[in-house]
Amino acid sequence: MTSPEPHAFPLVAIVGPTGAGKSVLGIAVAERFGGEVVCCDSTQVYRHFDIGTAKAPPTEQSGIPHHLVDLLDAGEVFTAGEYRLRALAVLDDLRRRGKLPVFTVGTGLYLRALLEGLSDAPTRSDELRERLRRLAETHGHEYLHRILARLDPAAAARIAPRDLTKMIRALEVRLLTGKPITELHRAGRPQLEGYHAIKVGLKPPRAALYQRIERRVDAMFAAGWLEEVKRLMSAGIPADSKPFQFIGYGELQKHLAGVIALDAAVAAIRQATRRYAKRQLTWFRKETGVRWFEGFGDDEVVAAGVAEYLGEQLRLASWPRGPRLEGV
Repeated sequence: MTSPEPHAFPLVAIVGPTGAGKSVLGIAVAERFGGEVVCCDSTQVYRHFDIGTAKAPPTEQSGIPHHLVDLLDAGEVFTAGEYRLRALAVLDDLRRRGKLPVFTVGTGLYLRALLEGLSDAPTRSDELRERLRRLAETHGHEYLHRILARLDPAAAARIAPRDLTKMIRALEVRLLTGKPITELHRAGRPQLEGYHAIKVGLKPPRAALYQRIERRVDAMFAAGWLEEVKRLMSAGIPADSKPFQFIGYGELQKHLAGVIALDAAVAAIRQATRRYAKRQLTWFRKETGVRWFEGFGDDEVVAAGVAEYLGEQLRLASWPRGPRLEGV
């Protein structure tokens, strides 16, 4: 870990796969070091889609404010660029109030957009998007994913076939510019200035992680996930809206429509979640400057190790800023 630049304001980013305990650890870190949690997740920005996106309910937030959650209605479109703009506003507010930003990161692209910026990608082409959407409707999402794999293998490796919005955007960029979207993201980025990112990563043993994923899916159903999806469908939210493409919501939507049995939906959710966790780990392994911890964020030994490491790094950054915090 390099020393922070003089006067750089620290921010903490906790990365890791779904089910690793990032939310619990983020709250603990915010409590310990006088911070607030900033969610960095492409699913948690949508209102009313709560249980399946693993939002921390208010009763489990220990009074710690959470930012960048419940921003949008289901029909709205959200991009990494929009996330960056909103995150910059939150950072300015936290800096002014002397609060440590603690990012809990499930969507690696959003963190990269914030820290490294985004290039000037082409604007939307509604005509091209509609053609691609019709292809997906006629031949299936897998067909569109195979096209993406041929034109932009790197994008296809990180975008799941279920994520139609990201597939269409990647294909749109490739077809309009002749360049892969990942290449454009690397070029000409306005990097975040005035902040020093301290990154910690959670890397549980894979077998233990998969077991926890199984239990978490069961817990989500016990918490009323199926009933939540029923309410969302009854509210008239379009079946093709972005949140219904999230893991679990699409499968349960199909079950309630009589397309698949509930046990088949549950099995598909578990499998899709395991695959998603694997893709997240692949992405985060490429993130630079991460201090990795073997285990889960709610494990006392792991949490103590993270607190010790962050304490050392924050002292180098002359934290706390503003009023002195007891015990720091």
